[in-house]
Amino acid sequence: MACVYIPVQNSEEEVRVALDQLPRDASDILDILKAEQAPLDLWLIIAREYFKQGKIEQFRQILEEGSSPEIDEYYAEVRYERIAILNALGAYYTYLGKIETKNRKIETKHREKEEHFIMATQYYNKASRIDVHEPSTWVGKGQLLLAKGEVEQASSAFKIVLDADRDNVPALLGQACAEFNRGRFSDSLELYKRALQVYPDCPGAVRLGIGLCRYKLGQFEKARRAFQRALQLDPENVEALVALAIMDLHPNEASGIRKGMQKMQRAFEIYPYCAMALNYLANHFFFTGQHFLVEQLTETALAVTNHGPTKSHSYYNLARSYHSKGDYEKSGLYYMASVKEINKPHEFIFPYYGLGQVQLKLGDFRSALTNFEKVLEIYPDNCETLKSLGHIYVQLGQIEKGQEFMKKAAKIDARDAEAFTDLGELLISSDTSAALEAFKTARTLMKKGGQEVPIEVLNNIGVLHFEKEEFELAQQVFMEALGDGIWLTLLDNKVNIYAIDASASILQYKDMQLFRRLEEDGHSVELPWNKVTVLFNLARLLEQFNNTEAASILYRVILFKYPDYIDAYLRLAAISKARNNLQLSIELVNEALKVNGKYPTALSMLGDLELKNDDWVKAKETFRAASDATDGKDSYATLSLGNWNYYAALRNEKRAPKLEATHLEKAKELYTRVLIQHTSNLYAANGAGVVLAEKGHFDVSKDIFTQVQEAASGSVFVQMADVWINLAHVYFAQGNFALAVKMYQNCLRKFYHNTDAQILLYLARTHYEAEQWQDCKKTLLRAIHLAPSNYTLRFDAGVAMQKFSASTLQKTKRTADEVRSTVAELENAVRVFSQLSAGSNLHLHGFDEKKINTHVEYCKHLLEAAKVHREAAEREEQQNRQRQEAARQVALAEEARRKAEEQKKYLLEKRKQEDEQKRVRQLEENFERVKEQWKSSTSASKRRERPENDDEEGGHSEKRRRKGGKRKRKDKSSRSRYETQEEEADMMDDQDELEDEDANMNYRETTHQMDDQDDAAGENAQDLLAAAGLEDSDAEDEMAAPSSTAVRRRQALSESDDDEQPNPIRDNTDSDGEVRDDNDKPDEDAGLDDD
Repeated sequence: MACVYIPVQNSEEEVRVALDQLPRDASDILDILKAEQAPLDLWLIIAREYFKQGKIEQFRQILEEGSSPEIDEYYAEVRYERIAILNALGAYYTYLGKIETKNRKIETKHREKEEHFIMATQYYNKASRIDVHEPSTWVGKGQLLLAKGEVEQASSAFKIVLDADRDNVPALLGQACAEFNRGRFSDSLELYKRALQVYPDCPGAVRLGIGLCRYKLGQFEKARRAFQRALQLDPENVEALVALAIMDLHPNEASGIRKGMQKMQRAFEIYPYCAMALNYLANHFFFTGQHFLVEQLTETALAVTNHGPTKSHSYYNLARSYHSKGDYEKSGLYYMASVKEINKPHEFIFPYYGLGQVQLKLGDFRSALTNFEKVLEIYPDNCETLKSLGHIYVQLGQIEKGQEFMKKAAKIDARDAEAFTDLGELLISSDTSAALEAFKTARTLMKKGGQEVPIEVLNNIGVLHFEKEEFELAQQVFMEALGDGIWLTLLDNKVNIYAIDASASILQYKDMQLFRRLEEDGHSVELPWNKVTVLFNLARLLEQFNNTEAASILYRVILFKYPDYIDAYLRLAAISKARNNLQLSIELVNEALKVNGKYPTALSMLGDLELKNDDWVKAKETFRAASDATDGKDSYATLSLGNWNYYAALRNEKRAPKLEATHLEKAKELYTRVLIQHTSNLYAANGAGVVLAEKGHFDVSKDIFTQVQEAASGSVFVQMADVWINLAHVYFAQGNFALAVKMYQNCLRKFYHNTDAQILLYLARTHYEAEQWQDCKKTLLRAIHLAPSNYTLRFDAGVAMQKFSASTLQKTKRTADEVRSTVAELENAVRVFSQLSAGSNLHLHGFDEKKINTHVEYCKHLLEAAKVHREAAEREEQQNRQRQEAARQVALAEEARRKAEEQKKYLLEKRKQEDEQKRVRQLEENFERVKEQWKSSTSASKRRERPENDDEEGGHSEKRRRKGGKRKRKDKSSRSRYETQEEEADMMDDQDELEDEDANMNYRETTHQMDDQDDAAGENAQDLLAAAGLEDSDAEDEMAAPSSTAVRRRQALSESDDDEQPNPIRDNTDSDGEVRDDNDKPDEDAGLDDD
C-alpha cells in the first residue's frame, strides 16, 4: 500500500499518510502539512494523488495553498518545488481550457476557456519569475501555446529548452507535436524517434505520435504496428483504438467495417468524450438511418473538442442528418459552421459540396455556384459536381455554359446513364434533338447494363418525338413504356360491343359503364400510378391522329381508376369543345373543379368557354377567380382578363368612347403586368401590341408584332398565328395592301393549310380596299367553298361583283370583253342578292332585307346600262375589227412587195458574185495554160536552133546583138505593161532553171501534144495571152498568122531571125524561157542565154 511520511517538526517521529485513504476534505491534510511545515515535494505528491483519484477540487486546493504568498515567503529558498507546484497549476488550467465542460452553452464555454488560459499563463509567468531558465516552465508554456493554437510560438518555447538540452524528452515530444501541427510529418517523426531513443520506456502516447506521422506519410503498415504497440503498452489508449478503427474502415470492406466499429465502440466505452470516436460513430449511425443518435453524438463531440478539423467533421455529420430529413435551413447553418472551421477547402471538401446542394435547393444559385466551383478545383473530374454546376448555370440563364458542364460530365463517364438523363433534361427546353439523343443514349446504357429503363425516361423520349411530329415513333415509345395492360384491349378494338354511339348520347365522355362491364366480364382494368402520365400522353397523341374516340376512352380509363386526375377532364372538355358541344365541355370542366375548385387551368378554360358562350359577366368572374387562385401569378388568367377587357371594348353593341378607352387601358395594364413577371411572354406582348394598334399607334405596334413574330418563329413550342394576322392588320391600316396580302397569305399557308374562311375574309377585304375586285371575288369564293353556310361571305361576294361592274362601266374606254364580263358579273350579283333576299332568317345573320333589295335593284339598273354599253361596244368592236382587217391586208401586200424586191436584189447580187467567181476561175485557168505553152515553146526552140547556132555562130551573134538592141528600145516603150509579168517571171526563174533539163528531154512529147491541139485553141492563143495581160500591140501582125499547127509554129520560129520587128515575148524568153529585164544584162551578153 503506497503511503507518504510527513516528518513531525522538532521530533524524529513521522505521520504516515496512506495515499489510497486520503481524506475527503483536503483541509485536514493541509492542516498537517502546514503544522509540520512539510517539504513542498510532499504537497505535490499528495496533490497528484488526489488528481489520479479524480478528486480535482482537492488537487486544486492543495496546489493553490502550496503556491500562496505565505508559502512562498516561508519556502523562499526552495525554488524547484515551488516552480513544480506553479507549473502543475498551469498544466491543470491548460487542461481545463482544452477539455471544456459539456452541457454548457457555447458562449459560456468560450468565456471559460479564455479564463482558464489566462490562469495558466499567470502561473507559468510566476514560475518564470522564480527561475527564468527552468526547462519545465518553458515546456509548460509550449503546451499552453499549442492548446491556444499558437504553433509557431510554441515551437520557439520548445526550442529554447532543446537548445540547452537536446535530449529533454518533454521538449522533444512538444516540438514533435508542434511540427506535426505545422504539417512537417517527417521532422515530427524524427523527434518522436529521438525521444524514444533517449527514453525507451516512454508511455504509449509516444508510439501513438509515431503512428500518426507514419499514417500521414502513407506508411500504413508501420503506422498500424505503432498503434498496436501503443495499445499493448496501454490497452485503454483511446486514440490508438480510434486510429486502428479508422484504418480498418478505410478499405470499405464489410469485415473491416465490422472490426473498425467494434474498436470505435470500445473507445467510446473507455472514454465517452473522444471527439473523433464520436464522429465516426455518428457517421456509422447516419448510414443506418438512426438520425437521433447522430445528433446526440455530434453534439457531444462539439462540446468536448476545440480542434478545428474535428469540429468541422462534427458539424458536417450534424448537417448531413438534417439534410437527409429535408430540414434545409438547419442543415445549411451546420454546413456553414463546418466550412468556417476549415482553413483551406482541400483539408475537408465535403461540407462545401453539401452546402452547395442546400443553397441550390433554397434557390441561392450564386452561393451554390461558388461552393461547387471550390469542389471542382480539387476534384475537376467529379461528375456530380459538374452536373450540379450545369443545373446552376441553366438557372442563372447561362444555358450554353450549363450544357457545356453537362456534356463534360457525360464525356468523363460515358457509361453514366444518369449523366445523360440529366443532360437530356437540361437540353429539353433549348435543343430537343440533342435532348432526344441524350435520353436515347441513357436508355441504351441502361439496357446494356441490365437495368430497367425508368418510365420517366421513356416518357420523355416519347414526348420529344411527339414535339418533333414523329408521331409513329412517339407511339412506339409510349407503348414500350406502358407495356401490357387494359389499354391494349381498348386500342385493339376488342370491346366494340361496349362502344357507345356519340350521336346517341351527349354524355358519352362522362360514361364509365364501359369499364364496369369489362370488369364484370373478367377483364382486369388495372392502371399503375406511374403509368398514368404515359397513358395520358398516348391519348394526347391519338388526338393528334384525329382518333378522338380512342383518346376519349383512354382519358376515361384514367378517370375510372383515378377520379381526381383533373387533366383528363380538361382534355375531354377540349374534345367536346372541338365538336362545338359547349354545354358538355362546361360540364366536364365543372367536374374538374369539383376535385379542385381553385385549379387555375380549369378556371381559365371555363372562362374561355363562358366567353365563347357569350356569358361575359360569368367569364370575367371566372378569370378573376383563376387569377386570385395563384395570387396574380398565373399568367394565363391575367392574360385572359386582359383579353376580356379588349373584347369588351370592341363589342358590337352601341359603343361608348369613354368605356371603350377604359377597357383598352385596363387590358394594357394587365398585359404589362404579365410582361413584368415574364419578360419573354409572347402572348402578353402580342396583346399589348393589339391595344396600341387600336389606339392608332401603328408604328409601335408593328415593331412589337415583328419582334413577337421573330421570337415565335425561333421556337418549336410556340405557334402564334394571331401575331401574323395582327401584323397584316397593321399593314392594312397603314394602307400597305401589298404587304398585308402577303402576310395574310403566309399565315394561311403556314398555320391553316389555306383552309381558314375568316382569314380569307380578311384577305378579301384587303383586295377590296386595294380595288382588286376580281382577286377579292376569287378569295371570297374560296371562303364560301370552305364555309358554304356563311351568308356574310356570299353578301360580300355580291358586293365585290357589283363594285367591279360599276368601276368598269365608269371607265371612259372599255372593251367589249370588259363590258361582257361586267354583264356576267352583274347577273351573278343579282342572283346572289336575290338568293339572300329569299332567305327566311336574314336577321340571324345581321342582314337587312331592304338593303339587300336595294342592291338587287341597283345591280339590275347597272345590268340594263351594261347591256346598252355592250351593244355599243360590240358595234365599235366590229368596226374596229373591219378597219384592222383592211389595214392588215394593206400591210400584207406591202410586205409581199418588199419581200419580192429583196428577193430580186438578192438574186442579182448572187448572180453577180457567181459571174465574178467564174471569170476569176477562167483567168486562173488561162494563165496556167499560157504558162504551160511558154514552157513548151521555149524547150522546142532550143532543140531546133542549137545546130544552126553552132554553124553560124559569128553571123548569128552579130545579128542577135543587132536585134537585141532593137528589143531593148521596144522594151523601154512597153516597160509599164510588163512590170506585173516580169515580177511573176522573176519568181519562176529558179524553178525554170531546175526544170530546163526535164523540158529538153520531154521536148518530143510536148511537141506532139501541141500538134494535137485543135485549130480553135490555136486561133484563141492570142486571146489567152490578152486575157493573161501579155499581149503586145507591135506583135499583132505576127500573131495574126495561123499558128494552130506545129509547122506554122516552127516556121514562125525560123523566120524570126530575119524579121525586122520580132515578137517581144519570144525575144525575152529565148531558149530557157526566162523573162529578162533590159537593164539586167548588156547587149553583148545576149548570146549567153543558152548557157
